[in-house]
Amino acid sequence: MLSQKVQDALNAQINAEMYSSYLYLAMAIHCDAINLTGFGRWMRLQSKEEMDHAMKILEYIIERRGRPQLKQINTPPASWDTPVAVFEDTMKHEEEVTGMINRLVELAASEKDHATYNFLQWFVSEQVEEEARADAILQKARLVAGSPNGLFMLDHQLGSRS
Repeated sequence: MLSQKVQDALNAQINAEMYSSYLYLAMAIHCDAINLTGFGRWMRLQSKEEMDHAMKILEYIIERRGRPQLKQINTPPASWDTPVAVFEDTMKHEEEVTGMINRLVELAASEKDHATYNFLQWFVSEQVEEEARADAILQKARLVAGSPNGLFMLDHQLGSRS
C-alpha cells in the first residue's frame, strides 16, 4: 500500500505527464500549421507517449490500492517563433520532467517504499532516452536553422518516426 505522501506525489506526476502530452500536442498543432508536418507527426507521437506514461502511473497507483486523482491540466503555449524554439522548449521541458522523476525516486527511498522505487527506475531510464532524443533533434535543428533545404530534410526525417 502507498503512503499518502507517495500517492500524492504520484498523482502530481500523472498531472505533469498529462501536461506533457498537452504540450506536445500543442507543438504538433503549431508545426502542422506552419507546414512542418514531419515535426507535427513526431510531436503527436510524443504526446501519445506522454499520455501512456500518465496511464502507467495511474495503473500503478490502482495496483497498490491507492486512488488516482485527476487534476486540472494547465494550458500550454500555442505557438513558437522558430522550429529551433520548439525543440529548445522540448529539451527544457524534458529536463524539468527528469527533475520531477528524480524527486519521486528520492521520496520513495526516504519512505522506504521499495516497490515504488523499483517502479520508478523505468522512468529514470526513459528520461535518459527522452533527453538524448530531444537534444539530438535540437542540435540538428540548430545546424539547419536558416537553411530551407536542411529544414525540409529534418522535417522529412522526423515524419518517419513510428
